[in-house]
Amino acid sequence: MTAIPLRWARFLVLATLAIGVASCGLPRSGPTKREIFSGSVQKQGDAFVVPVDDKVAQATSATPVLGFSPAFQRAGEIGSDEIHPGDVLGLTIWENVDDGLLAGRGQKTTVLSELQVDGAGFIFVPYAGRIRAAGNSPEALRRIITNKLDAQTPDPQVSVVRAAGDGATVSVMGGVGAQGVYPISRPTRTLSAMLAKAGGVTIEPEIAQITVTRGSQTGEVWLKDLYANPTMDIALRPGDVILVEKDTRSFTALGATGGQSRIGFDTQTISAIEAIAQVGGLSTAIADPKGVFVFRDESPEVANAVLGRHDLIENQRIVYVLDLTEPNGMFNARDFSIRDKDTVYVTEAPFVQWKKMLSALTGTVGSANNLSTATGS
Repeated sequence: MTAIPLRWARFLVLATLAIGVASCGLPRSGPTKREIFSGSVQKQGDAFVVPVDDKVAQATSATPVLGFSPAFQRAGEIGSDEIHPGDVLGLTIWENVDDGLLAGRGQKTTVLSELQVDGAGFIFVPYAGRIRAAGNSPEALRRIITNKLDAQTPDPQVSVVRAAGDGATVSVMGGVGAQGVYPISRPTRTLSAMLAKAGGVTIEPEIAQITVTRGSQTGEVWLKDLYANPTMDIALRPGDVILVEKDTRSFTALGATGGQSRIGFDTQTISAIEAIAQVGGLSTAIADPKGVFVFRDESPEVANAVLGRHDLIENQRIVYVLDLTEPNGMFNARDFSIRDKDTVYVTEAPFVQWKKMLSALTGTVGSANNLSTATGS
């Protein structure tokens, strides 16, 4: 049998090792660019792979719009002296006779203190009966009581005092200086004024959201929009619940970036370039600037616009591709908006896998040589 030359034997060993290493799979942070493209709908996969250009960036640039409905905006300010259920009233009645209906003998003045307006909005006044107080001002209620008593005692004089806001209150919670229940009074009849009364907002203005719940209705507004747009500074109503909270949107960064983590939004809008910068940028040692991907479940309206179709009626999985080496690539990445729950993934450059394979082969061959030397082969 003819002996195989040593150099050919080493070549066969290296080839066998290369095949073995390649078949076993090398360590990596995720799928390659080729694998992502092979999983596209165009290749019988389950996601559309779409390169980002000016048209795509514009079609996907939907910014979450917050604002109060017309029902909230149409509500007028409550009168500063309007009486509400729960208010406590004080009545003083003067009678122009020595022996009056209400006053004791020798007295002409009767004081009815701490008359609380019941849940239906009524109070009870002796000899005047059950009177609706809610919705009236103290002056209007004074006239009503005077008319009721006038038929029974000559020329009665009535005074009505209301403790402002006892029944007209709102609850303020979340990221404010002082949470609590606050009365609606003359200085605090609007949302911005009530927030100021509660110590102001303690969350960064860029990501602060204000939610107002009124019965079964709920409205939301960005804090900055509240101050920039006067129509969003709505009038408050008794029982309103005001919640101030931080924006909860986030995206996930994976792959060949400076860091892999879940990142919260620190502004109302974040571009792809800003998202990459927030995790330390692309890793200069291993990242492929042609392989920046954004994974997203896209709404049917946007998916139809992006894909030039009209038949999609459900959310679609779309993988957007950014090539930062193209002349317009940086501009597209700057104009492409990241949205809540997006996954930003950067693939490794093709040479990285070759480098890993060569490193693995070199280590394997070195170990084989050491073993051969030790055995004296």
